[in-house]
Amino acid sequence: MTDLALALALASAVLHAVWNLLLVRHADTQAATAVAFAAAWVAGLPAAALDPHVAATVWPYALASGLLELLYVALLATAYARSELSAIYPVARGSAPVIVLAVGVVALRTATTARQAVGVCLVGLGVLLVRRLRFRGDLRAVGLAFAVAATIAGYTLVDRHGVRHASPFVYFEAIMLPAAVVYPAAVAVRGRRSALRRAVVPPNVLAGALVWAAYALVLEALRRAEAAPVAAVRESSVVFATALAALVLRERVGVVRLAGAVLVAAGVALVGA
Repeated sequence: MTDLALALALASAVLHAVWNLLLVRHADTQAATAVAFAAAWVAGLPAAALDPHVAATVWPYALASGLLELLYVALLATAYARSELSAIYPVARGSAPVIVLAVGVVALRTATTARQAVGVCLVGLGVLLVRRLRFRGDLRAVGLAFAVAATIAGYTLVDRHGVRHASPFVYFEAIMLPAAVVYPAAVAVRGRRSALRRAVVPPNVLAGALVWAAYALVLEALRRAEAAPVAAVRESSVVFATALAALVLRERVGVVRLAGAVLVAAGVALVGA
């Protein structure tokens, strides 16, 4: 893995953690998330226009992934309304690769390694350490975090095949369309148009731009290095998000929760190896 690829993957991890931080900081996480993902879709249009390749075979994948992205956005916004960034983010991001691995082994009959098994154990231990500290909403928040992880795993499995049928940036626009249109509409229909208007502020628009930028950076890293090390480095976002939660949001992270986040990141790195 070259130094440039490493820097790109790390930058993607930092941006991913930062856009989640920006959403959590807003008083209404659901309205903020609606604005951010609409902004992300708009931010991606120029790149998609420069490389407009798309095959008709992409649409079943784009539809399935788009619906999972929509569910992901709704669950993520709800989870952040109920609990802390340092509690939700490590569980959601860390559990997703484990779910992908489990589906591969059980349903797709793919082989696994001792290293991946150790990684799963580390993720499980890390999640327990994160979980044992404060979860506002307790078991409901835990369930939401794992539900977010399940949607991440779902669209990851779909996207592995779908992205082969269109240029990456066109594929991004296709799968993000439901989250960019349907979710803001759903927030507005629930009688919260004023909340949606109040959420159109620079931090939430910036969060949307960072959603797209994190995606673009990881694509460039994948162009320069193998997928496994890039994916492993990108999961350092778990540590970045936990540190930002302590430093910026003043969440009571503590040594145990931080250690849990580090174990989750290390475990995901082994699962992806």
